[in-house]
Amino acid sequence: MLERSAMQSRESTSRRPSDNNQFSVCLRYMKCPVSPSELIRKFGGSYARELGIDLSCRDSAEIHKWFLASILFGARISGKTAAKTYVEFARAGVVSSEAIVTAGWNELVRILGHGGYKRYDFKTAEKLLKVSNTLLRDYAGDLNALHSVAADHSDLEHRLKQLGKGIGDVTVNIFLREMRGIWLKAQPLPSAKMVQAAKALGLIDIGLCDGQSILNVLEETAREHGIQLEDFEAALVRYGLASGRKALLQKP
Repeated sequence: MLERSAMQSRESTSRRPSDNNQFSVCLRYMKCPVSPSELIRKFGGSYARELGIDLSCRDSAEIHKWFLASILFGARISGKTAAKTYVEFARAGVVSSEAIVTAGWNELVRILGHGGYKRYDFKTAEKLLKVSNTLLRDYAGDLNALHSVAADHSDLEHRLKQLGKGIGDVTVNIFLREMRGIWLKAQPLPSAKMVQAAKALGLIDIGLCDGQSILNVLEETAREHGIQLEDFEAALVRYGLASGRKALLQKP
């Protein structure tokens, strides 16, 4: 599930640790190389796929579902709660701009509260209404249309942020990370959390600081191991979040 963390076992020295415990110890002390495919297996890959969202079809409805989920993930709230809240939206059938506007503020607050978003329910309901109304007005509710008129990757990010207050760098990065390869202009650089995790795991050189160079290394690593880049990036983010909570990341 979302944001699963590696836990160091408390096995006695006389007992042989299991494979999972060996992997956990590896992450904790950085004493053995970490396979990207094993990282994905342990922590999970694409967030969109985990939520049952199929971005590969490039369908506007599926893309909007992921945009909604990205807004929820972008708040200062746990990934588990954000995912649960998205499921509540999906269960209620409120996953498009039209449906959000039709539902109205009271219903949005109810859904958000039921998902565990209670600290941010009023604010997030207002944000969702504002973003949905703007998307309907300027792009007929179609994010594919927004992408089509964007001049380049920078303009794409700008247009997404202009949809409403509260759509900032974090939300845009979350959204576009899994749109890479779906949209030509979706070219987000790795987030700070992802870079921190990759360096801690020895997957990129500690001295590498340029975002594009780091992305190039991650892309090459994904190709070498036969894994999808979106799964690799998501696994790094998940590990970084788990490490932050459990203080597992070690300074190189």
